[in-house]
Amino acid sequence: MTEPSNQSSNIAASLPPWRALLKGARAREGRQPTARWLQLATTGLDGTPRVRTLVFRGWHGGDRLELYTDRRSAKFEELVQQPNVELCWLLPKAKQQYRFRGTWMRQEQNSNTQSWQNLTPRGRALWGWPAPGQPLEREADFPEELDDSVAPPEHFVVLQLQINRAELLDLTRHPHQRILWCRHDAWREQQLNP
Repeated sequence: MTEPSNQSSNIAASLPPWRALLKGARAREGRQPTARWLQLATTGLDGTPRVRTLVFRGWHGGDRLELYTDRRSAKFEELVQQPNVELCWLLPKAKQQYRFRGTWMRQEQNSNTQSWQNLTPRGRALWGWPAPGQPLEREADFPEELDDSVAPPEHFVVLQLQINRAELLDLTRHPHQRILWCRHDAWREQQLNP
């Protein structure tokens, strides 16, 4: 067995402890598309709660979760008004629920190019559709694919959630296990009543 390089050892050492647990839980989900679905809770422009499902796109550093959105959506305006949010990530096969609280940060437009290229042509197609949440027009164009030659539109936005609080509810044990980690406390583990 070969030793990991110093660089990969440093990256692993700098990851919050909940990242390894989440990675294991995601592995137990297999290749199920639902293993990448997270529920985002925001505050609506009218002050009421809103929840919707988004797709996990990756990590930026140890504690920033990356998702994509459409600048034309109500969700984007809600995040601009109130950037503090909570995500719930339920992994049913692993019988684990992760909740993340944090603050959204929008990436610069030029950093969107790589993220755009990482999408499949079918995944890119969503940003070729008319503005989300608007009345449906019968003549509207809903492309099925956008190929590699299409530049990212201005309404394609990469969002990163700077996670400040992570909580795990593990339902595999009796009693259930609940753990809290806070960024301000150097991700020190705290056991909670389930």
